[in-house]
Amino acid sequence: MARYIDEILQPGEKVLYSTNAHWIFYFPAILAWIVALALFVASRQAVVEGLVLLCLVAAGLVALAALYWTLKGWFHRFTTETDVTNLRVVHKTGFIKRRTFEMALDKVESVDVNQTILGRILNYGDVTINGVGEGRETIRTIASPLAFRSSITTR
Repeated sequence: MARYIDEILQPGEKVLYSTNAHWIFYFPAILAWIVALALFVASRQAVVEGLVLLCLVAAGLVALAALYWTLKGWFHRFTTETDVTNLRVVHKTGFIKRRTFEMALDKVESVDVNQTILGRILNYGDVTINGVGEGRETIRTIASPLAFRSSITTR
């Protein structure tokens, strides 16, 4: 499956920077996998038959939730593209129901980056692009937001 940006490039247009949704989308799945593993280990340590069964059932249910969150995070990252070309900024989310945002670089008035403390440590954040007559668009939980901003503002 080709990337969205490769399908819409105009003649003479080049991709300067590409990024994606940050891996933090996997965080709920990671926590759930850890809890499922802990419950499974607890079931092996338990000596009471009812407690063993309870821990195994709970581990199975939490593992199912972890699998769901893993697939959900993967699908979000797989279907999200954010690119800067020499002419415009392009952001695409969705697979069947697609939402795209494009703004010409000469219409970009300012680019704001909002990072939490954890976002600064793990290098993710929200980027808001303000356009002249184009409105405002926020791209949430993007990897390397400062490098993305620099790729837009450096010309």
